[in-house]
Amino acid sequence: MLVIAIVLDAAYWTIWFLDRSVLASEQTQAYYQFENAFPLADAWLGLACVLALVTLTRRHPAALFWLIAAGSAGLYLFGMDFLYDLEHHILFTSAGGVVEALIVALTLAFALTALRYAWRHRDELIAGA
Repeated sequence: MLVIAIVLDAAYWTIWFLDRSVLASEQTQAYYQFENAFPLADAWLGLACVLALVTLTRRHPAALFWLIAAGSAGLYLFGMDFLYDLEHHILFTSAGGVVEALIVALTLAFALTALRYAWRHRDELIAGA
């Protein structure tokens, strides 16, 4: 799951900066400004995922922290994206809106899965088991 999140995060921003029309749900300046505010937050999510993956692989107790950081970053990004999409009637209104709905759903599923896993396995993660 972490590898997929890292790949999707990198792929999204690569596509966005090379040809945003592939991903854009709207063609308005406000929408572009909104999306252009996300790279730093998504970079943080990507870094947290990379560090969660590394610490999990090494069975390091910091894996708990990085899983919680990644999950909470994903949950925050979900909230920002979902609310904007609802307020601007983006979800399911076009092919871009369907892509946006998929991104929002995947972000929520990722965040909840990471947080649930971290919490349910916190003792094992802290022990490095």
